[in-house]
This record gives sequence, C-alpha cells and structure tokens, in this order.
Amino acid sequence: MREEIYLGLMSGTSMDGIDAALARFPETGAELIATHSHPWPDDLRRQLKDLTRPGENEIDRLGRLDALAGETFAAAALELLAKAGVAPSAVTAIGSHGQTIRHRPDGETPFTLQIGDPNRIAERTGITTVADFRRRDMAAGGEGAPLAPAFHAHIFRNENEARCVLNIGGIANLTLLPANREAPATGFDTGPGNCLLDAWSRRHLNRPFDRDGAWATTGKVSPSLLEAMLADAYFRRPPPKSTGVEYFSPDWLDRRLGSDKGLGEADIQATLTALTAESIARGIKGSMPGCRRILVCGGGVHNNSLMRQLRDRLDQHEVESTAAHGMDPDWIEAVAFAWLARQTLWGKPGNLPSVTGANHSVVLGGVYL
Repeated sequence: MREEIYLGLMSGTSMDGIDAALARFPETGAELIATHSHPWPDDLRRQLKDLTRPGENEIDRLGRLDALAGETFAAAALELLAKAGVAPSAVTAIGSHGQTIRHRPDGETPFTLQIGDPNRIAERTGITTVADFRRRDMAAGGEGAPLAPAFHAHIFRNENEARCVLNIGGIANLTLLPANREAPATGFDTGPGNCLLDAWSRRHLNRPFDRDGAWATTGKVSPSLLEAMLADAYFRRPPPKSTGVEYFSPDWLDRRLGSDKGLGEADIQATLTALTAESIARGIKGSMPGCRRILVCGGGVHNNSLMRQLRDRLDQHEVESTAAHGMDPDWIEAVAFAWLARQTLWGKPGNLPSVTGANHSVVLGGVYL
C-alpha cells in the first residue's frame, strides 16, 4: 500500500510568507519531503495586516481578502508540487491553517477567525483540502490554540526524559512533554515571540525583522520598562491560555512607553528581546520544573540574541534547535497542519484538551473534497 502524502500550508501572525511542506507520516515520526516558502504580495500582506485591526467596511474587505488569500495559498501549494515534481493526484489532502485575522479566546462569546477560502484551494489544486481547524475546539469549550502541541507530542515525546518544545513565531508557545506517557502533554502561549520585535524593527529600521537580533545587542535593557511589560495580567494567568498579535500589538507597547520616553530605540528592542526570553523562561520554570531539554522551532530560533538570553535564563536546561532531533525548525508548523489534515481524514482527534482547555477531544476542521 502506498504511503499517503500530505501537504501543509501555514502563515503565521508575522505574515512573513506562506510555508508549504510535503510530508509523509510513518507509524512514528514524520518525513519531510519538500518545502517551499511563498511570499505574500506586498499589497495583499498590507491589507491582511490592516484587517487584523478593527476598522471600516470590514465585511466587504473580509470577503475580498478571504478569496485573494485562498488563491495565494493555492498558488503556494502548486508551486511546491511543481518544485518537488509531485503530481496533485499523488497528494491525499492539503491541511491549510489559513491566515488568522482575529483570535479572541476571552469574553462572553469567544471566537477565532482564519481566512483563505479552502473552496478555492480545492478548486485550483484539485486536492481535497482540510481547513478551519480552530473553531471546533472552541465549540468544545477550548481556546482553539495552540494546536501544534498534539503534533509535537507525536514526533518529539521521549520516554527517557521530560521535554519542552518551544515554538517562537509571532506569539511563543510551549508544549510540555512528560516522559511518562500516561501523563498528558500540556501547553500554552507564553506571550509575544517575534511580534513586538518585528513591529519595532519595521517602525524604526524599515525592515521586517531584526536579523540575528543584531540591533538588539546594541541597546541596553531597561529594567523599569521590562517590569512594566511583565506586569500585564496575561503573564499571571494560569494555563490553558492563548493570545495573539491583536493583544500584544504595537499599541500595547506604546501604552507602556510613557514613563521611559528617554530610552533609545535600540534600548527598547533589547528590552523587547528580554521580555520574550523572560516570559518564556517563567513559563517553563513555572509549569514544568522537571524539564531539562528544550527543543526550539519557529523563526525565533534564528535570533542569536534571543537564544543567548534563553540559555542564560535556562542554564539548567539543554536549549537546542529541533534540527538536532531530525526536524527543520522552520517547517514544523506547516508539517503540523499536514498531520492535522491526516488526523481529520482518519477521523482522529487533533486537539489536546489538556492544552486548549476543551471539554473533550474532537476531530478538527472542515473537509472540502
């Protein structure tokens, strides 16, 4: 019997592009076959970012951008297949995360919204598409996030040691994997990952990110600003919890800069780096003190300044890239949504209630044949 191939599509909160990955899933682990990074057209990216903030004429803008994003996700999938020399007919299904526009897990009526019309992806590629993964978990009482921990548990759990998987995207999230397989995997969003760092870099350097964290190393951390940021109630909330760039936004930062007007721009970048590192370190120490190995993935793994700070704060832990364990850190989330599509088609749950707070496990997403 031919082993099934799945295609995962992921665009994170930073909107730095669409990650597309082809993968197989043997009984244990995952095999990455091919990858492709597909840029968002500049104007579409700008409009998508604008839509993440409340504004005028949202329904018309949403409908139009949902269609355009769907076409772009489909183009990313087709370019990956052409690059890999794989026919669409060889792919069992596409798992498309979509582009998060709003994530509101709190309030009287929690909701989350990802766009990128899966009907168009299925129509353009000719491949069954699974999408809209997060809302079923919310319907079951969960926060709809994070979802990657179920995949992290599938590929990284080890009965000989307790591990943490740390994904540093726009938002940073943890997966806590006890060595005892009878113990549930847990996880949560620790707070900002790259989102504030990238926003500050765009504002003052006109660059999408601070490459290698080099700019941050020229500044000095402000203890008072760091303390003011860490005083936010989110950091004190117990898991399960999730957040988004709608919360940890440039406005969030600006409201906390009032008492530190004399700080230099590089000082603020250094302090934002410290915020990400400290909130992650507190999350690990507070929720899984027995963990000794931390596997890092996501764009933040390339920020040398941030990684140094994590190692300093977690000096009793081994902090290393997931590459050391057979999976490229840049592609884990795309592969995770390929795996989640497989779970859905096989009628298996894709969420971990111990992570999202859902009342029970559920099969995630809608299927577009």
